Amino acid sequence: MKEKIALIGAGGKMGFRLSSNLLKSDYRVAHVEVSDAGRKRLKDELNIDCVSVDAAIDGAQVVILAVPDTLIGKLSHEIAPKLPAGTMVMTLDAAAPFAGHLPDRPDLTYFVAHPCHPIIFNNDDDPKARRDFFGGAYAKQSITSALMQGPESAFDLGEDVAKTIYQPILRSYRLTVEQMALLEPGLSETICATLLYVMREAMDETVKRGVPEQAARDFLLGHMNILSAVIFKEIPGAFSDACNKAIEFGKPRLMRDDWKGVFEREEIAESIRRIT
Repeated sequence: MKEKIALIGAGGKMGFRLSSNLLKSDYRVAHVEVSDAGRKRLKDELNIDCVSVDAAIDGAQVVILAVPDTLIGKLSHEIAPKLPAGTMVMTLDAAAPFAGHLPDRPDLTYFVAHPCHPIIFNNDDDPKARRDFFGGAYAKQSITSALMQGPESAFDLGEDVAKTIYQPILRSYRLTVEQMALLEPGLSETICATLLYVMREAMDETVKRGVPEQAARDFLLGHMNILSAVIFKEIPGAFSDACNKAIEFGKPRLMRDDWKGVFEREEIAESIRRIT
């Protein structure tokens, strides 16, 4: 018989996706959701009945905390005294574990699993997969996992649960919690999200200066497509001399010389402190 999973936050934005995918597995799942709207959605759309936290964690081998980063510390400290040694506590983000918000229980297993989301070079024949930008429904996505503490033998269980909740899977990577923190918030949010936000602001600026909005959007997204394909070696090719010259002069105009400092541990820690 498959392990029992207690899914806390089962009706939230992330929790609902996990609930849907766990229905496709042989895991025994007990769902916990505090909001009336979340419980109603689980019942109406997935025919899932929720239980109390105590009922859910009773006999559970894995406890998934599908709740916001700001609640991980409080919730994990509330349930930890009720968990027997060997129980796996899984979080869906490295922020709270990296910040030290999990209880000091060396006899518990701490596992972190986070999705990469479907890559932009998605050539799936299924139109639903091509429109599944978040992942966990139709499009394949890679995942990252970290065994923060616990016996080495626990990794296989954690990774299998991760593959189940984030399916369909492209690739699975084993990292450390510190490496996951470099990827998020470092690479994905501090760098990627910020620069994409600036690109959107830049597009809006061209519109203010007279370019038709749809033309600006098509021009920017089209160039993002081909430039990304070249930069990330999805296709063979090279930039034109004019483009390389624009980069040479544009980068110092836009970026500080010390921008890679955002990956220093103290800056990652400060970013996570703000998040959590």
